[in-house]
Amino acid sequence: MDFVTLVPQFGGLIWTILAFIVALSVIVAIHEYGHYIVGRWCGIKADVFSLGFGPVLFARNDKHGTRWQIAALPFGGYVKFAGDANAASGKDEGAMQEAAADPKRLRATMHGAPLWARALTVAAGPVFNFALSIIIFAGIAMSLGTVKEPLTVDALKPMPDLVEGLEQGDVITAIAGRPIPSQDDLDAYMDYMGNLPVERALDYTVERDGTERIVPGPYPLPALVGGVGPETAAFEAGLQSGDVITAIDGNPIFAFQQLKDAVESSEGRPLLLDVWRGGETLNFTLVPKSTDEPQPDGSFVNVLRIGISSDSAITAATETPSLTEAIGSGFAGTWRIIKGSISGLWHMVTGAISTCNMSGPVGIAKVSGAMASQGATSFINFIAVLSTAVGLLNLFPIPALDGGHLTFYAYEAVRGKPPSDGALRILMTVGLTLVLALMLFALGNDLFCP
Repeated sequence: MDFVTLVPQFGGLIWTILAFIVALSVIVAIHEYGHYIVGRWCGIKADVFSLGFGPVLFARNDKHGTRWQIAALPFGGYVKFAGDANAASGKDEGAMQEAAADPKRLRATMHGAPLWARALTVAAGPVFNFALSIIIFAGIAMSLGTVKEPLTVDALKPMPDLVEGLEQGDVITAIAGRPIPSQDDLDAYMDYMGNLPVERALDYTVERDGTERIVPGPYPLPALVGGVGPETAAFEAGLQSGDVITAIDGNPIFAFQQLKDAVESSEGRPLLLDVWRGGETLNFTLVPKSTDEPQPDGSFVNVLRIGISSDSAITAATETPSLTEAIGSGFAGTWRIIKGSISGLWHMVTGAISTCNMSGPVGIAKVSGAMASQGATSFINFIAVLSTAVGLLNLFPIPALDGGHLTFYAYEAVRGKPPSDGALRILMTVGLTLVLALMLFALGNDLFCP
């Protein structure tokens, strides 16, 4: 192998690392800024705000006496509050003794602040992560718009052998004689689409120029690639959004359901796909992968998948949602990730699904690069997903995480005093051990899971 053949691989590696650093830096900066700004609002002085660890590359002090710095290792960050400790140093006992002699100075330290102030400061990091996700999802909704009700044609997607008849502005009221349900009930809408007759051409009832008419149109869910998941068979083979799969192992198909059935019945053997892309036919060979797929009831089913999502043959007309609707969409998207993460973790703990579903830093870096390669919207959406996951993880009641500190504060609120220094040292050691073990386990998944 010569150097030239390594260039694309090396470039891909650099792209993956850069995407991971950008995603992680944004999420860490928001998380730590949450701690910092709420702590400041609560009267707690921050000595250091660091993005990254290790040797300091850049630093400046602000008028509040906080040192803002960027360090050489961009894989985390921290805020060191007065009287607190960071990863590199223990408590400054001398400074704490001086502060104890001055009630005002003690009140401005993390250990001397009121319980409510400490709790709010610690909780702010995860809350700011959730807020970032909500803002991103809301922004995407505002940018892309929401589908008009009732369903209105904007255009037809480019496909081979496209059945024509629908026109821009047509308001679709029924397909194959079956009235279309509102897309506000997404489950009912998807169930409706999945139960239409699987035929290349269907009759569409539309309102056009004030009159109702029946016109021919394409099957609404063709074998059209809407999106390609990272680290999937389709991604590794090179499939792209907009590709149309026209045959599997030489057998012609036109519906996404036909593709799904062929993949599920493949028993994991290689599949030869004929793919229409921009007017030419390409051939791809890929091997479906076993996947634990979440179900509407919260359970998981192990199925074979190639890692693509479907797309409609029709580009629907959209409208810009109101700010309230967009924020509601942001909350809904964030809540779905939280529920899905908790459900997935529970099913891993109970053994219902494989622990290989947990990714470590290598896996997350690969996904970062894959999402960045699919465009800004995909990458920004991924940052929102990862931000929610980071916020949720930090709320787990494990010592050394934010959730562990909140658990200590809850104990203090009930007992009227914090745990003893000895108990705290033991609990923090246990917590750090658990976090390290979890990181090593996830890294092992990255390296050894198929």
